[in-house]
Amino acid sequence: MFLKHLFLALTGALSLATTPVSAQRPSSTPICDYYAETILGANTEANQRLLMVLLLHTTVLGNYTTPNTGIAVHGIATPGNFHGQDVNLIKYFTGELDSTNDGTTPHGVPVLLLDGGGAAPLLKNVSSYNTSSIQYHLFDHIEQYFATLLGCSKQGGAALPAYQGRASMYEVHKFMDLSAAELGWFNLQATLAIASLGFSKADVAIVNDTLYNVFSKRCSPAVTLVPMNAGPQLQSCCVNEDCPLDANATCAAYPNKGVGVPPEAANATNASASGTESPTGTAAVATSTGAGVPAMAVEAWGTVGAVLGAVMLAVAL
Repeated sequence: MFLKHLFLALTGALSLATTPVSAQRPSSTPICDYYAETILGANTEANQRLLMVLLLHTTVLGNYTTPNTGIAVHGIATPGNFHGQDVNLIKYFTGELDSTNDGTTPHGVPVLLLDGGGAAPLLKNVSSYNTSSIQYHLFDHIEQYFATLLGCSKQGGAALPAYQGRASMYEVHKFMDLSAAELGWFNLQATLAIASLGFSKADVAIVNDTLYNVFSKRCSPAVTLVPMNAGPQLQSCCVNEDCPLDANATCAAYPNKGVGVPPEAANATNASASGTESPTGTAAVATSTGAGVPAMAVEAWGTVGAVLGAVMLAVAL
């Protein structure tokens, strides 16, 4: 049901694009390599990194930069509605819920994940104002993850290092109890983001199918994904009871038979970061020409301090 709704939404949005980058990507060319060349002008490591930055930051903020084909992206920084269900992903990243897996505590803990300037550095295409912040490592890991997922052949150098986070996306998200609507909302914003940058309908569909089939079903069997040398890992991010059950479900491999437990409310003052870092440094990354972020996104980010609110955006601390 959710896959059908998501695909229909994407089809409608893609029909608005008037200037596609190219009619067809050669099957032998990875998605990342192709669009680094066609969108950014050259298939270099720096451009591959920039492509991942634009993809991620547009998913979070909505439309804020060029290139932009005219497809509207709401972004996950503000609440939305996915087919009649209100969705607010922000709460998982403000420290108000015991929803973060710190890798040692047997339950979720409250962590404010953005402590390096929030939206301000993202608008400049950098991860954080402080390279020692949680925010810096968080965004870097996400960019690295998607670079591997989309086949960036130049990955591994200083501009775009190999992925350095956790291999199991289930382990990253297991204390969030994410629902089908929450996953559907994130997947929609991510796929609209790449469509807005100029990815073809066929390649948007590939990303959409991966996000849904690999991460958005309950009790999915372990698969080898990122990094390849980690071997098979549990990848289900959708663990709420309303999540669609994988056709090859292996619920016995998951705690509580693959059903999540809602995170408890936490005292925000217990969060491990205050989110009030002053600019002390700037991450080195390529930049692009940009426009202003939508006013509603700026307002929402200012209200919560510095918030992410994403599904896959907790890729390994």
